[in-house]
Amino acid sequence: MRNAFVSIRHLLILGVASLLVLLSSLWTSPAWALTQIQLTNLSYHNCPPELARGMVTAGGPAQAANCFMIAGTAVNKSGKPVIDADVFGRIYDANNNPVFQNRNRVGAIEVVPPGESDFEIRISVPEEMPTPLKLEQFKAAGFVGKVR
Repeated sequence: MRNAFVSIRHLLILGVASLLVLLSSLWTSPAWALTQIQLTNLSYHNCPPELARGMVTAGGPAQAANCFMIAGTAVNKSGKPVIDADVFGRIYDANNNPVFQNRNRVGAIEVVPPGESDFEIRISVPEEMPTPLKLEQFKAAGFVGKVR
């Protein structure tokens, strides 16, 4: 009789622990959950002269670069401001060569308010890459609160 009681007790403890693990995995704090931001109406234009002066590429040996501003509309359906949204996308030159080798993050938007808002991101493109540029698969993701 005692062994049966111990077995039932162990099963009950195991069941409660499993339930707690399951429930805690279903609930996520708002600061932990990434909020997806849709990016639409994408275009690009040359940087103003004060931003373009002396542009060089990032990483590796410095190369002369052209400065462009990527512009578009950010659509935040969360109902709350999103902070420091990382922007990802693929950029190709006129010959379909990737502008950024081995990376898809192109920049960040400091604050994306709820609803639709305009944004701009500055990029540098090696001078020898021919235009027009092709902007593909752009999206953004960030947090509804400050991440510490």
